[in-house]
Amino acid sequence: MIAPAKRIHELPPYLFARIDKIKQDAFREGIDLIDLGVGDPDVSPPKAVVDALIQNVRGNGSHHYSSYEGLPELRTVFTEWFRKRFNVKLNPHSEVLPLIGSKEGIGHIFFSHIDPGDEVLIPDPGYPVYTAGTILAGAVPKYFRLSRENGFLPDIGELEAIVTPRTKMMWLNYPSNPTTAMATADDFKAVVAFAREHGVIVCHDAAYSEIVFDGARTGSMLEITEAREVGVEFHSLSKTFCMPGWRIGFIVGNADIIGALARVKTNLDSGIFLPVQHAAITALKCCEDDTKRIRDVFETRRNLFVGGLKSLGWNVPLPSSTFYVWAPVPGNADSMEFTMLLLKGAGIVAAPGVGFGSNGEGYVRMSLTTPEARLEEALLRIKKMNLKFS
Repeated sequence: MIAPAKRIHELPPYLFARIDKIKQDAFREGIDLIDLGVGDPDVSPPKAVVDALIQNVRGNGSHHYSSYEGLPELRTVFTEWFRKRFNVKLNPHSEVLPLIGSKEGIGHIFFSHIDPGDEVLIPDPGYPVYTAGTILAGAVPKYFRLSRENGFLPDIGELEAIVTPRTKMMWLNYPSNPTTAMATADDFKAVVAFAREHGVIVCHDAAYSEIVFDGARTGSMLEITEAREVGVEFHSLSKTFCMPGWRIGFIVGNADIIGALARVKTNLDSGIFLPVQHAAITALKCCEDDTKRIRDVFETRRNLFVGGLKSLGWNVPLPSSTFYVWAPVPGNADSMEFTMLLLKGAGIVAAPGVGFGSNGEGYVRMSLTTPEARLEEALLRIKKMNLKFS
């Protein structure tokens, strides 16, 4: 048997790979599954975006390798979108870099700025890729707790207690996956001040910035004047325009950090398919109304599903953002046990909170990326389980 590298053994099982295995086993047993496990948007992307892709696919010049820097027009259009959305001006030549999906940039940035033995501050619970990237770079993950009592926001006192001279990077993610929490300008200010004091790079994953409800507005970390000294922010068209399979996102912020990431990318990838870049230009220039349409779909589903859960006696907080429901596990079961109970008892796939970190224990995450009729069916199935919620 050919042995993999040691770092592969150090990786925790990827949560969504585990969920896929559970789903495959259930399909083989003939179970009609309602998949609320993975946040894979099912809403159609804007028609104008699809049309732009088709038009550019037919062009003879569209099938060559593309520059890792992306089309100049794409970078310029994104800076215009960002200025309009957050009132923050970016240099399109040095402070913006297109990514083959934000996850690609998240994975590569560890190799541009993290050395073996460095420490990375990671939210717990949080997106599992932050831990995986840290381990693959030979660094040490150090977790800071996101608690319900603190609004699932960083506690600066705790950060001060765990930071060391080896701490090189810190991750934020607001609106938050999985907790659905939102950060304020004061929250960002506190983290930026901490990072400047300790020389820590702040990476803010803002993939869900446009999926907010009840007329709320979420800000950018870069609205804080000093943030550009220490930080970068990731944005994704997967959520904003329901384009998850297209693989396009952006990193913005500190020019030196972005320049180093660009050097990694020149050696490891070849840029985004040109028709996808042209389609993204259309999305950013012309499809603001579609972003609202997408947001309204998820808000309607949120109201339906959470309202239904509450009517059953399940005291689930109403999420203010993302397309997830972060639900406390009823009774004395742990999150994995309850996930399996939903699967076996109702044919519902959910994500156990512990898969996002030890502080996710006691919760399950359920996705709203499925049609209303299936959410209504899920509510009926949960009702038939006769669960005790008190």
